[in-house]
Formats: sequence, C-alpha cells, structure tokens
Amino acid sequence: QVQLVESGGGLVQAGGSLRLSCAASGIAFSINDMAWFRQAPGKQREFVAVAFSGGTTNYADSVKGRFTISRDNAKYTVYLQMSNLKPEDTAAYYCSAEVVRSGRSSRSWGQGTQVTVSS
Repeated sequence: QVQLVESGGGLVQAGGSLRLSCAASGIAFSINDMAWFRQAPGKQREFVAVAFSGGTTNYADSVKGRFTISRDNAKYTVYLQMSNLKPEDTAAYYCSAEVVRSGRSSRSWGQGTQVTVSS
C-alpha cells in the first residue's frame, strides 16, 4: 500500500505565502501524476494543480500565476508553493497520486492539510 503524507499547512494572512509538501511511501511502486485538490467547508473537492511524470503541469484558473506545483521524483514528493494567498484559498488541501504497482494503477489520497487565510 502506498501512503501520501501532506505537511506545510497553517494560518497565514492574505497576501502571504505557504508551501505544502506531500511525500509518498511504500514498496515497489511508481507514480504517474501527482496533484493537489482542495475542499472548503460546504463545497465539493476541487482540482488545484497537477504535475505529470514527464514534467507537464496544469493549474485551475483560480490559482494560475499564484501557485506553483513541482515534484522531486527521486524523493516521490510533490510541492505546492502558494503565493499571494486570498481568503477564498482557505480549504483542506489534499495530495493525490496515480500510483502504479504490480502493473496496476490506482489513485491514492493523503489525509489533507488545512490552509487558512485571514483577511
């Protein structure tokens, strides 16, 4: 089983920055894409950003120009650098990865890390 563990959430003022990290661990696996999603209270979980194994990245329109996703394939880790944070960015942020193990792929999720942006 592959586990994803997020860290780096917290409380920040509007206009501030945070960096989230997510590390994958387990036995004999590889990862295709690594992504971040978020879920605000009372709302559905939404896509934030994705980094594919080949280097391509993609972002939700709401975070383009403010968030940057990157990954360290050697460490099975993905990062989300968040800048110019807004109160509407407040949410639980979840790391997700498409994991390939024994020739089969599945999507794994982390437990989430809270980001709160005060106005």
